[in-house]
Amino acid sequence: MTTTGTGTAQGAPTGTDTHCPYCALQCGMRLRPVAAGGPEPVAGRAPSAGRAPSAGRAPSASRAPVDPAAARAPVEVLERPGFPVNLGALCGKGRTAAAVLRPGARLTEPLVRDARGGALRPASWDEALDRVAGGLASARQRYGADAVGVFGGGGLTNEKAYLLGKFARVALRTANIDYNGRFCMSSAAAAHRRAFGIDRGLPFPMEDIARTGCVILVGANPAETMPPALRYFRELRENGGRLIVVDPRRTRTAEQADLHLQPLPGTDLALALGLLHLLIADGHLDKDFIALRTTGFEDARAAAMAHWPERVERLTGVPVAQLSAAAALFGEAAEGMVLTARGPEQQSKGTDTVSAWINLCLAAGKAGRPRSGYGCLTGQGNGQGGREHGQKADQLPGYRSITDPADRAHVAAVWGVDPASLPGPGRSAYELLDGLGTDGGVRALLLMGSNPVVSAPRAAHVTERIRALDFLAVSDVVLSETARLADVVLPSAQWAEETGTTTNLEGRVILRRKAVDAPPGVRSDLAVLHGLADRLGVPGGFPEDPEEVFEELRRASAGGQADYAGISYDRIRDEDGVFWPCPGADHPGTPRLFLDRFATPDGRARFAAVAHRPAAEEPDGDYPLFLTTGRVVSQYQSGAQTRRVDELNKAAPGPFVELHPALARRLGVEEGELLAVSSRRGRAVAPARVTDTIRPDTVFMPFHWGGTGRANSLTNPALDPVSRMPEFKVCAVRVEKPTVGEPPAAAAAEPDTAAAEPATAAAEAGR
Repeated sequence: MTTTGTGTAQGAPTGTDTHCPYCALQCGMRLRPVAAGGPEPVAGRAPSAGRAPSAGRAPSASRAPVDPAAARAPVEVLERPGFPVNLGALCGKGRTAAAVLRPGARLTEPLVRDARGGALRPASWDEALDRVAGGLASARQRYGADAVGVFGGGGLTNEKAYLLGKFARVALRTANIDYNGRFCMSSAAAAHRRAFGIDRGLPFPMEDIARTGCVILVGANPAETMPPALRYFRELRENGGRLIVVDPRRTRTAEQADLHLQPLPGTDLALALGLLHLLIADGHLDKDFIALRTTGFEDARAAAMAHWPERVERLTGVPVAQLSAAAALFGEAAEGMVLTARGPEQQSKGTDTVSAWINLCLAAGKAGRPRSGYGCLTGQGNGQGGREHGQKADQLPGYRSITDPADRAHVAAVWGVDPASLPGPGRSAYELLDGLGTDGGVRALLLMGSNPVVSAPRAAHVTERIRALDFLAVSDVVLSETARLADVVLPSAQWAEETGTTTNLEGRVILRRKAVDAPPGVRSDLAVLHGLADRLGVPGGFPEDPEEVFEELRRASAGGQADYAGISYDRIRDEDGVFWPCPGADHPGTPRLFLDRFATPDGRARFAAVAHRPAAEEPDGDYPLFLTTGRVVSQYQSGAQTRRVDELNKAAPGPFVELHPALARRLGVEEGELLAVSSRRGRAVAPARVTDTIRPDTVFMPFHWGGTGRANSLTNPALDPVSRMPEFKVCAVRVEKPTVGEPPAAAAAEPDTAAAEPATAAAEAGR
């Protein structure tokens, strides 16, 4: 199935206009089919990851011979200059996205395991779905409804996220559903709702970033996490604006900044309070804005005044002179923004930390006005929409609360069920995973589009809990590390093989369009939910057609905060995306929130009185260094898909430990030598990458790999009390040379492109 791209210049090549399957920019692209027997499509060379290690590179995965024709991707990726977010620009991940459509890279048939300890083997769809339905029903009958759990993903389309939430609450009647987006944006979402009454990653379009006066970018590295976005920050400076970057590492993004603040990991809250103290002391408050459009300033002021510059320097390591310079740049700018990402958010005090940065915007009058405000750079492709429509343990579609009687009644009416039949809130993501296989915990789990064996904190413990389940079913594109542990693996269609909407970091609802048929043995997740609901005795209400699901989603979201009622597939096609809230067909959508009022009962933004507190775990004599984690440009999330692309593996072949030369000299370690990093939760081994771009008291590891180089073997699951976000970004570690005979990190870097082949799958070790 192919269509001519819409909204394109006359004479444009035949193809399908769609969007990238990776980050929350959801860059526009065009997919053009490749003729059978034609040349292998060249999607474009992946950019170098920069500072690539010379040692520790993994060997290529062993694999059975593959027919070259069968190994080709069925489409090639072309630029689509008309989409406003990326204007045609694509990073290496986007340009090579079609490579994961190759049969040799992905699952093409269901797999089942006959007995504990046995191997996965190919199966028919009927057998696989019967096994899944039986496993879920058995656990429910034996232990109760809440012993069945659902774990979703921030890459699922809005239609899948919506129907997955409905499936959990209507077909399974379980409270226990959450998703991996809890690990990404939940602290920013909680702080956004606390201050403004609503959560949308950016309350303005990306284009506004280039036209403001000053941006403070906190714990974000878009040069590597979303490269096409970097142009907005370059244009900001070209237009005379100033860029301040807050990061313990001198990243590629920090190298673009006018001022780089390099705090200790876990001290972003103190830094924000110190900057607010200086705004107050130096007379940069917007008193009229505070009086007319906010509440709670006096309590926030008292908290900030307890964080004077010298104290903040001691806490953060940022010199007073730099603090003063940052406060002056932001305070004196006519317009300004604070943008946060995972750095300040993935902390056990992440909600309060983001609130402190929001306070800075409110005090300076840089919110609720054009080209000003606070925003979160959402990470996952549909991290925004995924949390709006029912995957989170405490939310119903449209950002409705699962504990609010009116919200429950509205959604129940759309679903045709009694409101009393809907379960209450369940466990947050880590708490759900931590209780797997235990008394009172989930005993049978349906997991869609997530890989917690690599991505969850304290990952070795989470792996043990997954192994303890009575039953695990995984629906995914590839045989991920988590799918390898499943009793049933269901091969799901990819982004180019199905139609559906996502919501990007701006709140722009866009349409991914089907460009090619999926292989015969592959089905969409909507078809999976339809088949399971039918087998569980709930035959209606789970359509396979994505547009039909979206029409129901519109009704369920109507009147909610995330109101999609006025958005349709036709309108998205015509307008190349529609911003929510959009309550009616005649509504223009809302590119810019809060210009007239905030979404609180009184229309005013709310200051939060917050104070610095230490991280849940700080260095001591046994574990004397900080560890922080993050991403590299050529891999994505847990790497389950990108590690199957040769071009990306050449640029980023495996895990590494980034450390300062002074620390390397103290350890007697040179570039490329193996290092062992230990925390109270586990140990990882990876090659050293020596650089002066990191603090001497801190080491950094990317989290895209499993095996012995798995960074999340080390991370701390301490939870933020509001958002339930784990503290990925800071923990205490010890670094040393590995012991004699300790396995190297090569296994962790295996791209494993052959894992989807039936012969390989059948050889997999059992759970």
